[in-house]
Amino acid sequence: MPRSQQPDFLQNLRHEMVDGRHWLDRVVVIGFAVLAGLAVVGFTLLYDTAFEWFQSLQSNHGWATLLWTPAVTAFVVWALRAWAPGAGGSGVPQVMAALEPALPRSERGRFVSVKLSVAKVLGVSGGVLAGLSIGRQGPSVQVAAGVMHHARRYLSPRTAITDRELLVAGGAAGIAAAFNTPLGGIVFAIEELSRRLEQRSSGLMLAAIVVSGLVSVSVFGNLSYFGRVRIEVVSWADLFWPGLLIALACGLFGGLLSRLLLLSFTGLPDRFCAYRRAHPVRFAAWCGLGVAVIGLVTGGAANGGGHHHARELLEMTSVEEHTPFLFSGLKFVASWWSAWSGVPGGIFGPSLSLGAGVGADVAWLTDSRQVQALIAIGMAGFLAAVTQTPITAMIIVMEMTDGHSMVLSLMGCALLSSLVSRMISRPLYSTMAEFMLERVLDRPASDGAAQPSSGSSAKPAQSPVATAPAESGPTAAPGVPRGADPGSPVPASATPPPATPDSGPHKP
Repeated sequence: MPRSQQPDFLQNLRHEMVDGRHWLDRVVVIGFAVLAGLAVVGFTLLYDTAFEWFQSLQSNHGWATLLWTPAVTAFVVWALRAWAPGAGGSGVPQVMAALEPALPRSERGRFVSVKLSVAKVLGVSGGVLAGLSIGRQGPSVQVAAGVMHHARRYLSPRTAITDRELLVAGGAAGIAAAFNTPLGGIVFAIEELSRRLEQRSSGLMLAAIVVSGLVSVSVFGNLSYFGRVRIEVVSWADLFWPGLLIALACGLFGGLLSRLLLLSFTGLPDRFCAYRRAHPVRFAAWCGLGVAVIGLVTGGAANGGGHHHARELLEMTSVEEHTPFLFSGLKFVASWWSAWSGVPGGIFGPSLSLGAGVGADVAWLTDSRQVQALIAIGMAGFLAAVTQTPITAMIIVMEMTDGHSMVLSLMGCALLSSLVSRMISRPLYSTMAEFMLERVLDRPASDGAAQPSSGSSAKPAQSPVATAPAESGPTAAPGVPRGADPGSPVPASATPPPATPDSGPHKP
């Protein structure tokens, strides 16, 4: 193997100084990173203001939410279906679909654009104004990615910066600015969006992610999102068994929530999904009514992203202040119904609040003295179970709660919860992205319901005899993508035996 040459410092310096357009492209990327950070900051302010308005309505006229929540939910679904269908959903699957190499460049506008970013901000803000259990962190990924992808128009034709790198940097910048955690955004880019970064421009992309996070820090200050968790000395005897129970519970319920969200997204042949397909606006109103009832039962704790209730749990001094299982169970149902309604919204915030509730429940069951530590562990475990990204979950919770002294505990719970979740559900975001791509590329549905027809673009098998009908092949299980593309050859198990010399084609 030939030995690589050492870089020539003077030659590289001369190239950097002479090529002015190269520096202009860098300025454009950093400038749009600032704009992406500002977009997420504005989104955060609008989201918080909308939720404050809902809380004011709920506190002064609680029963009015039984009319307000269904009406606003139905209006948001109707408006987005009419003017911006691509703005629905969480936001992370849309960016992952836009990153797919098989997607034509002309089709990326279906998933990321400035128009969709604006519609996403308005849709999520309208959903939280209705009181739905939705977060803003996942949608921030699509919002920032749409802004960063717009920078492509101002880059030189000879630039080495690709659309993929802009989308990865934008999505990660959305996480960094939404959680006020630049390191969490970088880890999210590597673990979920990209799996790798191009060496030639990885430094510039990482700088863009950090700049977006710093924009959020400069506006909101260097404050932890859920306050500061101060843990003195934690012994294994006090934390091991409760922490193990939290990891298993978060993995079980987080995997169940992920599976329910996938089934709700793909649709099942039952009466509820059939009604949703036939009357999406009415179905959204019914989901809104259910969430409104849950909000009244929980006193508003199950409404919104849930960070306000999670912060209250972290500030508890004794588990006697907590009502076990009520918040966790009803927040679980409210989050599922909110996503099923069709209103855009993220699952990051509800997952963190659900994890905080599970941690508080286990602390109540075991009568543990480490209440804050168990709540923080539950937040990392539930987020890792739903997203199946344990490293990202651990980093985000560690930075948000300032829990650097709990790195090993957070990591252990996140890894175990993610492992249990993988036994229950497929990865949430990547599976949703697959279904979105199949719809855009007009490929057969991954649940095996649609089969190639005679007028499809699939190539016939290269054989002198007719191939077997599509029904004779194995049918994919629900939610499992097909193993081969429509243009691939028919597998041997579905192909008839080759023709013999005595069985040639019939001559007239």
